[in-house]
Amino acid sequence: MEFRMTAITAKDNPAIRLYRKLVRSRKTRVQMQQFVLEGYRLVSDAVHFSRKLTHLFVTEAAWERYQESFAALAADWKETKLLLISEELATELAETEHPQGVFAICTMPSDTFSILPNATYLVLYQLQDPGNMGMLLRTAAAMGIDGVICCQSCDFYSPKVVRATMGALFHVRVMQMPSAEAVLEKLRAAAVVSCASVVQGEAEQVGLCELGSGCAVWIGNEGNGLPAEVVQQCERRITIPMKGDMESLNAAMAAGIMMWEMTKPR
Repeated sequence: MEFRMTAITAKDNPAIRLYRKLVRSRKTRVQMQQFVLEGYRLVSDAVHFSRKLTHLFVTEAAWERYQESFAALAADWKETKLLLISEELATELAETEHPQGVFAICTMPSDTFSILPNATYLVLYQLQDPGNMGMLLRTAAAMGIDGVICCQSCDFYSPKVVRATMGALFHVRVMQMPSAEAVLEKLRAAAVVSCASVVQGEAEQVGLCELGSGCAVWIGNEGNGLPAEVVQQCERRITIPMKGDMESLNAAMAAGIMMWEMTKPR
């Protein structure tokens, strides 16, 4: 199949400027409802899961390497601007140590989904580490969690989070909400029980209590956990018993254990 590509060499090209803005600015991502992808795997996953690409940037070397694969995806690129960039521009756009010369601007899906009574959810409250966020989204996708709700947390469309998900961002539904109160209200309206993950105080122990459909597990900030006022508003408190002098687990590890308990075969 023949591709119509436009060559770009100028650093101030509008498409290049837009890509850079989307990398740097959460505000721009929200306003434009777009985010960036780097690497063939992420780009192909996005297309496979029917995400619209507005721009695809490739170097000549990347084009030669992935041309056959691109041809297989071409039917999905009718509205995508195909742009051939220089190696110099690729180096400037790259956020990875070993860039593949493939970059894209992707349209965000609708930032909402329906909360269902018999489903499982993960609520991330004030989570700040992009690596943890990416790992949590990967685990949620692997465990079959029905949706991830983020509240006052780092942006799951930031380049670091998108890379850390390794494509899982396209496998799990995600939603941003402004406050804990708004999340709690939405969950209660669907008869979904909020379970606060805690490390201290009176709580049910993972492995000795029932977690399953109709539950939403809340995970708090990496350093401080969930604020007391949020814990108090949750219907249940769940803890992971630990031995020795360990005070807490990594947020992503704790969430992984909770998600397994919610979705394990019964």
